[in-house]
Amino acid sequence: MTSLPSRVAADPSAPLHAAVAAPGGYGKTTLLRQLTDVYRAAEVKVTGPWPPREPAADHVLLIDDAHLLSPRQLDDLRDHAEQPDARIVVAHRPWPRRPELLRLLEVLRRGGPAVTLPVLTPTEIAGRLDNPGDDLAGWVAAQTAGIPRYVTRLADALPATGPRQVPVAALAPFAAEIDELDPGVRTLLLAVEAGAGLSFDLVAAVLDHDADVADLVEAGRATGMLAADGTLVPLARRAIAALGPISQRIDVRQRLAALQMARGGPVLPLVQPLLRVAAAPGLVPGAAGSGLGHVYEAAGEEALGDDPALAAELFAAAAGAGRTTAARRALATALAGDLDHASRLTDQVLAAGTPEQRAEAAYVAAAVLAHRGQTAQAVRLYEWAGTDVAAGFAAVGLIAVGRLTDAGRHLRPDDATGRPPTSLSAAATLMARGTAESVTGPPAAALSTLVQAATLIDPAGPAALLPDSPAAIGALLAMHCTELDVADSLLTRAEQRGTGGTLLTTRHHLLRSWVLLLRGRLADVEQRLPAAGGVTAHGRDDLLASALRVGLARRNGDLVGLRSAWPDACQALIGQPVELFNLLPLGELAVAAARLGESHRVAGHLAEADRLLDRLGDPPVWTVLPHWYRLQAAILADDQDTARRHAAHLDASRATGTHAAAFADAAAVWLDVLAGHADPETVVAASRTLSLAGLTWDAARLAGQAAIRTSDRKAMALLLDSARAWQDRGARPEQAGGQQLLSAREREVGALVLAGMTYKQIADRLYLSAKTVEHHMARIRQRLGCADRHELLSRLREIIGEPEATP
Repeated sequence: MTSLPSRVAADPSAPLHAAVAAPGGYGKTTLLRQLTDVYRAAEVKVTGPWPPREPAADHVLLIDDAHLLSPRQLDDLRDHAEQPDARIVVAHRPWPRRPELLRLLEVLRRGGPAVTLPVLTPTEIAGRLDNPGDDLAGWVAAQTAGIPRYVTRLADALPATGPRQVPVAALAPFAAEIDELDPGVRTLLLAVEAGAGLSFDLVAAVLDHDADVADLVEAGRATGMLAADGTLVPLARRAIAALGPISQRIDVRQRLAALQMARGGPVLPLVQPLLRVAAAPGLVPGAAGSGLGHVYEAAGEEALGDDPALAAELFAAAAGAGRTTAARRALATALAGDLDHASRLTDQVLAAGTPEQRAEAAYVAAAVLAHRGQTAQAVRLYEWAGTDVAAGFAAVGLIAVGRLTDAGRHLRPDDATGRPPTSLSAAATLMARGTAESVTGPPAAALSTLVQAATLIDPAGPAALLPDSPAAIGALLAMHCTELDVADSLLTRAEQRGTGGTLLTTRHHLLRSWVLLLRGRLADVEQRLPAAGGVTAHGRDDLLASALRVGLARRNGDLVGLRSAWPDACQALIGQPVELFNLLPLGELAVAAARLGESHRVAGHLAEADRLLDRLGDPPVWTVLPHWYRLQAAILADDQDTARRHAAHLDASRATGTHAAAFADAAAVWLDVLAGHADPETVVAASRTLSLAGLTWDAARLAGQAAIRTSDRKAMALLLDSARAWQDRGARPEQAGGQQLLSAREREVGALVLAGMTYKQIADRLYLSAKTVEHHMARIRQRLGCADRHELLSRLREIIGEPEATP
C-alpha cells in the first residue's frame, strides 16, 4: 500500500480525505510535516493547525491534535470535509471520542480507511542509532516499545559507549508531559507504576471519586505511556517513577498499601519504594510513613525470608510510624548477619518491652550468643523465652555443654505443652532428641533423627533464626563417625535450601570444607578457603575457619603456612569455651600444636574437653575422633606413653562401630610403627580400612610413615605404593549425580527396589537375607537424607536412573 506522502506527491491536486489515528508519540505530527513539505514543493497552500472560518477552496487543511478542538471547530471541519474536492487530513488520538470528532471522522472515512501508525521495528530502530551493534536496537526496542518519540529520546541521549543504562536526559522530556496530564490520568499512571496494574477496584479506590476508570484507562493509552496490555512502557515507567510529583506518588502508594492490607494482599512492592522517597527534599518529616506503621510492619514480615536487611529497614520505618517492632527488627537484623546491632536492639527490648516482646527478644539474643559460641549463656535466654522452639534449642545447648540431665526436662513429648506444633518447633524437638541420642545411643539412630529434623526445617528456609542447623549438627556427628557421605549430603541440602539464612551460610560452607579436608581433598579445600574468608565468621565459625587453615597447612606439609595460620587459630580458640560441637577443630589444633611445639596453648582446652565428655558419660561417637587426634599429637610430640593411652581408649571403643574399629586397628599399627616392628601387610590392611572410611590422607600418612621406618626394601615399596594409592584416591573428584553416596551393593539393592521387587525377592536374587536387604535400605535412606519412601524413590531415580525390566 502506497504511503500517504507518496500518494500526495503523485497527484497534489487530487481531493484528499484522510484521518490519522494514533496515541501520543507515534509520529502523527511528523507525518503532517512530511505532507506539508510535499504540498509546498508542489506550490499548494497549506492551512493549519486551526482552520479558517471560510477556508479557501485551493488550500489544503492539515489538522493536528483534533481531539483537542472545540465542538464548533470540529463542526466547521466536518462542513469543509463534506465538499467532494476538499483536501483535508486530520490527526488525532484515539481518546477522547467526542461526538463531534466521531461525526468528522465518519465523513473522512469516505475517502478511505483511517491511516494507522505502527511502532518501529528493531531494524528501523537500528537505522536511528549511531552504534547499533551488539543488539542495542533490541534493547532500545524493549525500553521504548518501538514508539518513535521514545526511540528518538533514548537514541539521542545514549552515550557512544558504556553500559546499557537509561540516561537521565532521556527522561527529562517527560516532565512537561506528566505535568500536563489530566489529574485523574496522572493518578491512574502513578497507580499502575506502583503495581496496581489495571485492577479497576483498586484504581477506583485510589482515585477516591466517581471517575469512570475505563475512560481513564483509554485516556492513559492515548498518551502512549500505557500499553495496550495495561503495563507502562518501560521508559515511561522510569520517567513517572523519577519525575512524578513525589507527594502524589507517596499518597498513591499509601492508599494502595492500605487497600491491599484490608484485602490481605501483598504490600511489599508498594511500600518498598517509600523507603527511598520518604527522605526526598521538601517532604514533611514522616509524610511517607504517617498512618502506615501497620503496613510497613506487614511488608517487613513479607521481606523477612528473602531479604532480612530490607525487613529490618521496614520494621524501623514501622517503629517510626508508631509501631512497637523493635523485637522483629532485632530478628531481621540478626538474620541479616549484623549480630552487634541485633544484640543492641534485644537489650533495649529486654529492658523495656512487653512480656511477649521480651520473650521474642530473648530468643533472638540467645541465637546471637549461640553464634558467638557462648552456648551456656544462650541456654539461659532460651529457657527464659519459654516457647516450644526455644525449649528444643535449650536442650541442644545443654547437651553441648555437658548438662545432659538438665536437658532432659526440655525433651518433652510433642503434645506436652498443649500448643499445636509447627514445623520449626518439631524440628527443634528432633534436633534435641538427635543430639541426646548421639550421647546415649548408636550414631545411626541419632543421624536418622537429625536428618528428619533437617527435612522438617526446609519450609522455614532462610526465614528461621537458628542457633545451629540440624544439618550442621548432623554433619559434625557424621564426621565424628566417618559417615562423610552423609555429612556432605546434609550440608549440600542445607546450602541449597538456604537453611538459617545468611547466619548459617558460612557455617555450612566451612563444614563442607571440613568434609573435604578429612577426605584428603586438599586442593578442593584450598579453592574453597577464599570464599570462606571473604565473609565475616562469628565466634565458633571463626574457630572452624582458622582450624581449617591450620589443618590444610599441616596436611600439605607447609610449615611456613602452618606457623602463619597458628596465631589466628590460637586467638580464635581462646575466645571459645569448649563444647561438644567444637571438638573437631580443637582436635586439629592439638595436632598442629604438637607439630609446632606449642602444646601448652591447647592443654587447658583439652582438659576441659575431657571433663565435658566425662560429664556426658564418654559417648563413643564423640570420643573416638578426639582420641585419634590426640594420638596423632602424641606421635608428633614423641610422647609414646600418651600415644599408648589414647590407643587404649580407641581399642576400648572398638565394639561401638566400624569407624571405631578402623581407628583402633590403625592406632595399634601406629604403635607398632613407632616401635619399629610393624608388619607391612598389617599396615596396608589398617590404612586400607581408614581409606574405606573416607580418611584417605590419614591412610596415606600411616602407610608412608611405616615405609620410611623400615629397612626392608620390598616392604618399603609395598607401603609406598599403598600410600600413593590412598593419596591418589583422596585427590580424585567425587562422581557426579550423587553416585558417591552409595556403595556398589547399595546401588544394586536400590535398582531392584526401583524395579518393584520386595525385600524377600531381592534377598533371593542377591543371595542375602531379607534382614540384610532391610539394613541396606535403611542405610541408603540415611545416606540420602530422605524422610519418606516417596522421597527415597525419587532420589534413587536421580542417582541410578529408571529401572530396567527384571526377569
